[in-house]
Amino acid sequence: MYEAVHAHPDGTSTVARLALTASEYGFEGLVVRNHGDDPASYDPETIAETYGIDIVPGVEIRADDPAQASGFVSSHRDHQQIVAVHGGTPEINRFAVEQPMVDVLAHPMVGDGDFNHVLAKAASRNGVRVEFNFADVLRDSGGSRVRRLRQLRKLREIVEAHDTDYVVSADPYSHLQLRAPRELRAVGDVIGFDPAQIETGLAEWRELAERNRRRLSEQFIEPGVWREE
Repeated sequence: MYEAVHAHPDGTSTVARLALTASEYGFEGLVVRNHGDDPASYDPETIAETYGIDIVPGVEIRADDPAQASGFVSSHRDHQQIVAVHGGTPEINRFAVEQPMVDVLAHPMVGDGDFNHVLAKAASRNGVRVEFNFADVLRDSGGSRVRRLRQLRKLREIVEAHDTDYVVSADPYSHLQLRAPRELRAVGDVIGFDPAQIETGLAEWRELAERNRRRLSEQFIEPGVWREE
């Protein structure tokens, strides 16, 4: 199981500190998904060797409109192992699920964002994973937390209805915000997931990383076509 995090300067903890805590919690890997305007400086191989946990370089793209988002996706796709799009508006959500170059639509339900059956079908067609982001449920309280739970339940129903692939994350910006898989399974239970489904969502980060590493290798020509050494 993998978690996807924001490290310093996007967050408050370094990649190394996040990796230490994640390894203690039983995670096998860590996706570093800093926003593109706040990149982290780190050596993934050294950190992976030190803490015994896979480190996956990624990016979460923030954009004002689909045209700007398209340019950012193109500039990051050739060197980032995970490319996510920061959702939360109808226009950006729609853009993300219609782009095969995008791996993950992050937190589609925040802000003015919404998710419906049309977007679920597009995500399935283009291989875009939809994120179940538990940050607000874990860190909010009262009415705000209740609203987020309601939104996640709606998202789960739509994703299940269309068999759309998804990822799960606590979206931590600090090692103190990391949560062990058992805690994420408990949140999943509240919105209607069984434990195996939460584990699938955590493992999907790894599946994406492994697929994209193959695609970024010199042997890859196009899907289904490889150069022999």
